[in-house]
Amino acid sequence: MKSNLMIIATLLLLLPKTSFADPRDKIIQLICGKQTEQNAATNVANFISTMDKITLQMQTSGHGAAETGSGRHKSYCFAQCYGDLSPTDCTLCYVEARNILPQCYPSNGGRAYLGGCFLRAENYSFYDEFTGPGDGPVCGNRTRAGSEFEESVRKGLSRMVSAASGNVRYGRAEVAVVRAVNESVYVMADCWRTISATACWACLENASASLLGCLPRADGWALNTGCFVQYSNTDFMNSVSNSGSSRGRVIVKKRIIANKRRDDAEKLVKNLNHSSLNFKYLTLERATASFDEANKLGQGGFGTVYKGVLADGREIAVKRLFFYNKHRVTLQTSTMNCSGPERLLVYEFCSNKSLDAFIFDLDKGKELDWEKRFKIIVGTAEGLAYLHENTSTRIIHRDIKASNILLDSRMRAKIADFGLARSFEKDQSHISTAIAGTLGYMAPEYLAYGQLTEKADVYSFGVLVLEIVSGGRNNEGESSDDTESLLSRAWKQFKQGTVEPLVDPNLMLGCRKEAAVMTEMVRVVQIGLVCTQEIPSSRPSMSKALLMLEAKEEPPLPSNPPFMDNETMEFHYSSRGSIDASVATISHSVFLPR
Repeated sequence: MKSNLMIIATLLLLLPKTSFADPRDKIIQLICGKQTEQNAATNVANFISTMDKITLQMQTSGHGAAETGSGRHKSYCFAQCYGDLSPTDCTLCYVEARNILPQCYPSNGGRAYLGGCFLRAENYSFYDEFTGPGDGPVCGNRTRAGSEFEESVRKGLSRMVSAASGNVRYGRAEVAVVRAVNESVYVMADCWRTISATACWACLENASASLLGCLPRADGWALNTGCFVQYSNTDFMNSVSNSGSSRGRVIVKKRIIANKRRDDAEKLVKNLNHSSLNFKYLTLERATASFDEANKLGQGGFGTVYKGVLADGREIAVKRLFFYNKHRVTLQTSTMNCSGPERLLVYEFCSNKSLDAFIFDLDKGKELDWEKRFKIIVGTAEGLAYLHENTSTRIIHRDIKASNILLDSRMRAKIADFGLARSFEKDQSHISTAIAGTLGYMAPEYLAYGQLTEKADVYSFGVLVLEIVSGGRNNEGESSDDTESLLSRAWKQFKQGTVEPLVDPNLMLGCRKEAAVMTEMVRVVQIGLVCTQEIPSSRPSMSKALLMLEAKEEPPLPSNPPFMDNETMEFHYSSRGSIDASVATISHSVFLPR
């Protein structure tokens, strides 16, 4: 499933190309893994983060390795340019490689061999591997028959192995072809920086032997797990200085580059380093027609949202903040922001607005069948799992609710409004903070004690799941005679084994395969209840909840959830009596002093 994270990842991958001297960025072969990706959003986001970490390493040393994430969704990546590429050409080749490797999707790993560089990504640590499946030669189409030529290839490969073995890891050779006028064989080899010297020698020996099978072809490439070897009767290598043959040293090219082409390359490198979406204030002011009321989409607790159209035709949503809190806004503006006299948040424009406009409306609710609702649930879970587990710091949204789930033109879920979001280090058990959020979605331990962890988002997600299934609001009792919350009703129906009365009637209209659909609905309700259990440690992580939704893990039987009495505004804990949460004055999305 392609979620909002997949779309963002794709945008970041598609960096513009430009012509330059000779980065040798043409693809030789793409070798994809055999295992299918199980969590696209998490793994693509991890891949993007890892690629960004490698970028600076590539510019300074010509190779890089990095990891992002945890567990089976952790992304391991390694990239290396061949020894004759300049730093600029190395960057250009690497940019192309990171565009190509995602073509392996839905495989969860792959190797991209280009004429000037190599890139590999897996979900396990592969750095010391030097042999593996897919190793072997790729032979060219041109033929150069003759024993003299073949002997020159053998000599060149032998010299190359000697030159590149050990800690040097890069070798090149030129051997003149006997009785041929101005013809030579050119050979180059690179071992990856992550393998040992012994493994490098073994890899080069194997690669050289395999390349002999390409003869009498004029060109050959050995694409091995731990090394790369190429031979040709055409000089494909860049000239280097005497000190430039080893990886990590500056390589001097003996050629003149036009200033315009150099400028183009520098712009590309700059784009790679600054790929976040930053806008000038004037740009957004023009896009929204000076924040014209006609472009107003809505208003929340922290600002007003306007529709805008950029000069290139892209539609955006711009949130004009009532006030600016640097600690909170940075979480959102680290990806999208603007500079100017005030702080604005820039979002992708979602034509279908927010989820609450559908599930809580008797007529529009019919537009969301169970398949669409289930995808929205899964997409939201993927986004939260990424925030909690796959960023450099843990991010808690704090205000997960139906109105903060936006829907694009294809009804795909996108988590929005990070105005209340908080981040904290991975070694912190929790943070104590002023209560903020929306009544009906806030976890009891947070509401009572101000203790914030990821499990507060898990609780909110569980409430949201029940609302999507039922089409009713959890806090509906505040404005009606019904004092029983949705969470309380869902728990009672689940205990009685009769979940059907809880389900939105719109979902039963024209429903095909009703039995199978109802079985899935019951499982989703169970997951919602598991996420809203009273004790935070009993709630699953979002990645666990995602596995349950995808039927890759069985959800446990839920224990009693906390119950809210809408008249007294007290939480009644099943095992600890009642605790007065002092929340009678809480209103939606406002801060309360502690």
